[in-house]
Amino acid sequence: MIAVTIVIWLLLVLVLGAGATFAVIAFLRPDRVMTWAAAGSLAAAFVLAWLATGQIEPLLTIVVVIGAMTLAVFGGGPAAVLALDLATKGSVRTGVHGGILVEGIRSDGAATGREILRGGQTIGVLERFATVATIIAGFPEGLAIVVAVKGVGRFTELESSEARERFIIGTMASLIWACLCGAIVHLALS
Repeated sequence: MIAVTIVIWLLLVLVLGAGATFAVIAFLRPDRVMTWAAAGSLAAAFVLAWLATGQIEPLLTIVVVIGAMTLAVFGGGPAAVLALDLATKGSVRTGVHGGILVEGIRSDGAATGREILRGGQTIGVLERFATVATIIAGFPEGLAIVVAVKGVGRFTELESSEARERFIIGTMASLIWACLCGAIVHLALS
């Protein structure tokens, strides 16, 4: 029984490491294959965390926490982008600064475009870090604070349907990803 426990914990560490690696690659160089590989690793890690039992060495605990946090912080962005691409079928154009371009019409009838929701990648990293940290710390109520701060900060940019749609889909995909990563730690250590 002890050998099975050790194998499960080692597999969990390896899967989290692989998932974190795939997530960082997908974050730095957008790639759907790496995003799907990170998602598969997330699913496998969740199952392994559910199966994990028994006491483990403190060093393994630290490695599991770091692996899950890395997977959360870097994997949630590519997952949100993938969710947005699937939802909008590529119909929303991305701006130079990572925001979206919203079309408008000036008073003289000419078409205009402006970029909104800029800085989403940085905000997403901070959001996922805060999300996974609150879950690992046993303070899931902190999620309300994270969502409130993000909503208040973006409120003035949500007047167009494109912005609202991207904001909701991206935020939900990002938060779900980070919550799953936090759940992995919670399951494995409980």
